[in-house]
Amino acid sequence: MSAIVLDGERLAGEIREQLRGRIESLRQRGVTPGLGTVLVGDDGPSANYVAMKHGDCAELGIESRHVHLPADATPADVDEVVDSFNADGGVHAYLMQYPFPSHLDYEAALLRVDPAKDVDGLHPVNLGKLVQGIEAPLACTPAGIQYMLEAYGIPIRGSHVVVVGRGLTIGRPLANLLTLKRPAANAAVTVVHTGVDDLAAHTREADILVAAAGSPGLITADMVKPGAAVVAAGVSFSGRRLLSDVDDGVAEVAGWLSPRIGGVGPMTRAMLLRNTVAAAEAAVG
Repeated sequence: MSAIVLDGERLAGEIREQLRGRIESLRQRGVTPGLGTVLVGDDGPSANYVAMKHGDCAELGIESRHVHLPADATPADVDEVVDSFNADGGVHAYLMQYPFPSHLDYEAALLRVDPAKDVDGLHPVNLGKLVQGIEAPLACTPAGIQYMLEAYGIPIRGSHVVVVGRGLTIGRPLANLLTLKRPAANAAVTVVHTGVDDLAAHTREADILVAAAGSPGLITADMVKPGAAVVAAGVSFSGRRLLSDVDDGVAEVAGWLSPRIGGVGPMTRAMLLRNTVAAAEAAVG
């Protein structure tokens, strides 16, 4: 068996094309969607990721504004930027690129963000609405994974989804999203992590396996049910090389597999654009 590739780059391109009409409709009303980003310090992968987001904005005609604070920025410096973006009517949505330098409290800064402008969908208000099944900005990577599974016709309703990783950005919101009684959801979801005994006993039960632990090569072929859909969402870096949670050998067992490059990453960025446009639409009513 050779897994069908879950082509996130292609799907992200389709989403960007779908957004063009919505952006043009806003423009006809005198509104240009605006995305803001805040980068603190000089983390290379973070800087590259922010640059890609602004490149996406330029392609679609979304205005983008960026603030780069030095690594020794104070909490007051961060608060000042957050307050300015909250008050700026031209910034409809924004994000603070994670991670922050260790002396800063990312969660405290996130709490200061206007939930309506939380493009990452990670503010406690928006995560709470997700748990309640109330419409709100969705965390971008989980939303992208759901879109990818649905686009490839992978059954979610009634399936057993195993998520490896309990992080705030992927594991926890994805589990909540896929258990909702909605289309492309309504699954039975198990959340596990690297501290669980006999992790493979859990992953081999998955119809859909999402690896989101940030542990290179964690998921090997013997840990996957033959024919399962495997989503490689967790990544880490060795120098400039992007490493996946999923070993290359999984491609010979899985029915579907997202690639190390061109899989989940482009979908995350596409959902960020979608959240930005939705925030602009909500702002003008």
